[in-house]
Amino acid sequence: MKRLTVICAAGVLCSFSITAQQVSGSLKGAEGKKLYLYSDDDNNPKDSLVIKDDGRFSFTTDATKAPAVNALVLESVNNPLLFVTGKEKTSYVLTAADFPIAASMKGSADDKAMQEYQKAFAPLLKRAGELNAEARSIGAEDEAAKQAFRDKAAQFSDEVSATGKKLVKDHPKEIASIWVLMNELRTRLSPEEFEALYTSLDKDLKETKYGKSAARYLREAKGETENVEADDFEQTDVNGNKVKLSSFRGKYVLVDFWASWCGPCRQENPNVVKAYNRFKDKNFTILGVSLDKDKSAWVNAIQHDNLTWTQVSDLKGWGNEAAQLYNIQGIPANLLIDPKGRIIARNLRGPALEAKLAQILK
Repeated sequence: MKRLTVICAAGVLCSFSITAQQVSGSLKGAEGKKLYLYSDDDNNPKDSLVIKDDGRFSFTTDATKAPAVNALVLESVNNPLLFVTGKEKTSYVLTAADFPIAASMKGSADDKAMQEYQKAFAPLLKRAGELNAEARSIGAEDEAAKQAFRDKAAQFSDEVSATGKKLVKDHPKEIASIWVLMNELRTRLSPEEFEALYTSLDKDLKETKYGKSAARYLREAKGETENVEADDFEQTDVNGNKVKLSSFRGKYVLVDFWASWCGPCRQENPNVVKAYNRFKDKNFTILGVSLDKDKSAWVNAIQHDNLTWTQVSDLKGWGNEAAQLYNIQGIPANLLIDPKGRIIARNLRGPALEAKLAQILK
């Protein structure tokens, strides 16, 4: 439910190939609007058409070596319709009002699981938007409202986790389960919880590029890729100055990926502020990397949440080049880098961040 592209480990063990596939159907109430076809190899549309009065549409996907996630994106609608290329034709009966949820469909087990996923998460997406709007409306000094919001956000996160876990358990053979693990559950589960769900999946699913991506994340989450040198990047701060990650060499630095529109990020920010204030005089700092597109919203959130450390962004949203460099698929996310420029921890949230810093900054 984030951006379409999932950055995956190189290589796919599946040896069969899939020919170009037709995805078609009807879409009522969208006359004159554009419908786009995307694949998961980049964030650029592969094809598009304008919906005519009869609502009919048809696309042909690219041939691939293994099943791949594609999407139909309707103009002015935020959420894409996800489907999986395969050997079966896929068709949908849709309305603009309910897009991307289909009134009916025909397709593979993977396609049906993707629809089930999107249907289950539709009310949660609506609620996430409401929570994000509420977060933006809370005054900087209104501590009671902040705490009430944190309680709501925690309850919401629990609902997302429960919904996602059920879908994964119900679909151990379908790509939708990996999609849910990586896009909805990853930042909400401990490495142990993630591993338990991943282990329950079918062997063939683990051998797809999506399964390999999840396995790679799991190794990272368990610390099996720590003590590797952090890749350098450069972005612009709020004053237009270029800032390199390598300029912080000699200090412990937390690279914190977030955005003004991200409710869980705004919920987590007080914990990050607390850790910063406690350790900022002990050779520790933070480099915030925003996945915003709107500079004013970004700057206002920095001021509102009292984020006094260096903040940078290229204002490309999910296309943020630093986020892509580090395969960031969900936020909040962070990397803790030592004075020699090596990654020593990932995704430290809540008390875990202060505990780690207390351990290394004695």
